[in-house]
Amino acid sequence: MNRLSRTGGFTLLEVLVALAIMAGALTTLVVSFNYHLSVTLRDREETTALLLGRALLDDPLFLKSSASEGTFAPDYPETTWQRQATPAPFPGLQRYVLTVSWQKGTRSLALVTYGRTTP
Repeated sequence: MNRLSRTGGFTLLEVLVALAIMAGALTTLVVSFNYHLSVTLRDREETTALLLGRALLDDPLFLKSSASEGTFAPDYPETTWQRQATPAPFPGLQRYVLTVSWQKGTRSLALVTYGRTTP
């Protein structure tokens, strides 16, 4: 019987190469999953801030109120808003900029609307 004949199966080198390829593919998959998970979380936070801001602007009493800043407590206490009113380039209109901030002010978005000036 010849000791050098192959009896079938894989050599150690082939197994190591296959494991290296699998490790590279698995690493790429985990990194891609983590990236897309962070993008999904960021988009969810931005969508929440946008909807909260739109809800404020849709309130008919909001533009007439004297408050120019606040929070969305108790549901979203870390999300804050600021309203700035400036004259619009058109007579009889006021330009309102609502800035919604979250993550301790590191992320924000601005919504703009126009309303009639009060006489």
